[in-house]
Amino acid sequence: MEEDVERVRAHFDAIGDAEWDRLAASPRDRVSFELHRRLLAELVRPGHRVLEVGAGPGRFTIELARLGARVTVTDISAVQLELNEHHVRAAGCEEAVERRLALDIRDVVELDRDTYDAVVAYGGALSYVFEDASDAFRQLVRVTRPEGIVLASVMSKVGSLRYFLPLALEERDRYGGELYDLVMETGDLRGIPGSHTCEMHTWRDVEAFVAGAPGEVVAASASNCMSLGDQDSIARIEGDPELWRWFVEWEARLCREPGALDGGTHILFAFRRAPEPAPGL
Repeated sequence: MEEDVERVRAHFDAIGDAEWDRLAASPRDRVSFELHRRLLAELVRPGHRVLEVGAGPGRFTIELARLGARVTVTDISAVQLELNEHHVRAAGCEEAVERRLALDIRDVVELDRDTYDAVVAYGGALSYVFEDASDAFRQLVRVTRPEGIVLASVMSKVGSLRYFLPLALEERDRYGGELYDLVMETGDLRGIPGSHTCEMHTWRDVEAFVAGAPGEVVAASASNCMSLGDQDSIARIEGDPELWRWFVEWEARLCREPGALDGGTHILFAFRRAPEPAPGL
């Protein structure tokens, strides 16, 4: 496990500012960003104290600042933390940042419990802790105040394999059907040499690792749905502002349909921590 986590840290150190471009590089990526942004806007309020886990170079730190939140920024990568400060400062949002910490999501237990109005773990942070996903999620809930929100994403097994099917077939040919059957079964890519070190999940997996935490899922969405289709068509739609607004509105609605949750490259969800029991109960 520790070797795997070091691979994750090295990966994000190495890709540097490419992570900043990831949610803006194509129409599909811009739709994905909008789906994430809308869920933040739905649940984060001005004055909220927010813990951002795996914050990367700051796309969502900036959005949280614009929503009026006060943000504690964390990431496993020192390079990403430096980039976060650079981009957040350039956007004029640095005053919203309370502090920055180098932090593994598995070590959130080091922070005080019942501290944050919301915890944001976008970018699939829970896909990088493998067998510790359930425990890591409970740590995120622990540092959230009663009735606070945890917003998180994981890499989607079904949608990713569908979207990246040419690559999946290439890897299956190279490493053999037996090994790739294991990938298809578990979503764990650690056994594929040179592959991205992460674990892909299904919505059923998400339900399993949030089970038992005090609270409930209050929203869930795929990222993406229609916008994973023909990219020339998506680019044409983006070229017409009115058509683009119409398309994104329907994308946002359809991504929340139960049958769509596994269909994107990521699964987004929001979990509300239970209120404190009434005195004497």
